[in-house]
Amino acid sequence: MRPAASAFGRPAPFRTAAAACGVLGLLCFGSIGLGSFDPASPRQAPTARADAVAAVPERVEAEGLRPARLSLGPGGRDVRLAGDLVEGTAERLAGLLAAHPGVTRLHLTSDGGLVDEGNALGDLVARHGLATYVPDLCISACTLVFMRGSARYLRADGRLGFHAPYETDPDGHLLGVDATPERGAYLAAGVAPDFIERALAVAPQDIWIPEAGELLRAGLVTDLVDADRFPDSILDEDASPGAALAVILKAFPILRHRDPADLDRIAAWYREGYRAGRSEGEARRGLHRQAAALALGAFRQAQDDAIRELGIILEAAMDAARRRGQEAACALIGAGDVVQAQDSLEAAPEESRNTGPGDAAGPVARLHALVARDAPPRAALPFLGRFLGRPGGAEPPPALAASRSCEALAAAYREALRQPAPAAAAALRGLLFREAGGRPLAAVMARP
Repeated sequence: MRPAASAFGRPAPFRTAAAACGVLGLLCFGSIGLGSFDPASPRQAPTARADAVAAVPERVEAEGLRPARLSLGPGGRDVRLAGDLVEGTAERLAGLLAAHPGVTRLHLTSDGGLVDEGNALGDLVARHGLATYVPDLCISACTLVFMRGSARYLRADGRLGFHAPYETDPDGHLLGVDATPERGAYLAAGVAPDFIERALAVAPQDIWIPEAGELLRAGLVTDLVDADRFPDSILDEDASPGAALAVILKAFPILRHRDPADLDRIAAWYREGYRAGRSEGEARRGLHRQAAALALGAFRQAQDDAIRELGIILEAAMDAARRRGQEAACALIGAGDVVQAQDSLEAAPEESRNTGPGDAAGPVARLHALVARDAPPRAALPFLGRFLGRPGGAEPPPALAASRSCEALAAAYREALRQPAPAAAAALRGLLFREAGGRPLAAVMARP
C-alpha cells in the first residue's frame, strides 16, 4: 500500500475536461491532456450513497466527465468530494452541510472543473469554517476550494496543480481569460504574491505541481500530514467490493492468483475499516499483513525445488534491503514476508536484482510465478481460515516478527542454500514456517 512498501491506491495523472467545457460554453480551470486516471485505483463514494450524484445534468455525463461524488465520512465529521467540479456540485455540498452541521473538514480529490463551481464551493468552505484536506491530488479549479480552508492539510506525497483559467472557442481551442478574480482569491487566502503569479502564468494546456516545501512557504498549505492523521480517502469515489479489490490487487499484485474467496474477505475487511474511519496507514499495514500471510501460505505444501527457488529469491531480496540500509526490512524478508521481498527487489537497481543464471525473467516475475504455481486449495490452509473466515471481514494477523537479526538470517539462508536440494528445502522450511521457540507459522500469523 503506499510508502516504501507497495504503492497503495494512488491514481495515475489526470484527465482532460476541456472538451466538455467547450461544449457547455463554461469557464474552465481544469487539467488538460495529462493522460487518464488509473481505473485500478478508483476513488468513489460508497455505492449506498449513489444518490449524491443523481441530480448531475445529463449533458455533463454525456461529455465523459466524472461528476464529483459527495459523501459523509465516518461519524459525520467530514465530507468527501471526489471527481470533477461540474454544474451543481456546490448546491449539492450546501445541502449536505445543512443536513449535517457537525462537519468540520472537506476531503478533496479532483482534477478540476468549472471556475464558478470552484468559487462557490470555496465560499461554502469559508462560510462553514471547514478545514480542507487533500489526500492525493487537487488540480486547477479544485485549488480554489482548497485554499479557502480554515486549515489546509496536504498528504506528504499529495499534489496540488495549477494553471491559468481558460475558455474554449467553438472549434475547441483554448483561450486564456482574465485571471483577476482568481488572483484576488489567492491573495485573500494569504498566498504569497510571487507564487500566485507563477501559478497563473502556466499555460492552460500545461500544469504546474509545486514541491510540498514550496506550497508551505507560499502559505497555501498550512500542514503536511502522514497516512495516519485522517480517515482513509482512497475509496471516496467508489467503495464497492470491486473497487476495494482493485485497490488491493494494484498494491499487492502478488495476490492475483490467490483464492477469490480469500481476496473477497480481505476486501470486506478493507471496506469495513474505510466506513469506520480507519486511517490509510492502518489499512495499508493490515492489508500488508494479510497479503504476506496469503502469499507465504502458497508454499506450505510446495515441492523442495520450489522452496529452494523461493529461498534464492528471498536471499536476493534480503541483500537488496541491506544495500539500502533497511535492516528491519531484511529481517522481515528472512522471516517469510514475501510482500516485503517483492518491494525490496522492485526498489533495487536493475543490475543488482539478478539471482543467478537463467534469471532472464527477473526475481519479481519469478516470485509471482512461484506463488501462482504453488497456490494450494483453500482447504489446505486451515490456519489462514482462522482470520479470513470471519463474518463481515477479518481482523488481519499480527505483524510477522523476525526471530533473528538480518545478519543472522542472511547467514542462515546462505548456509541452507549451499546444501543439496532436499536438505536446503528442509532448512528453509525451518526458517520460513517457524519462529523463535519453535511455534509454527500458524501461531504467528493467526490470532488466538
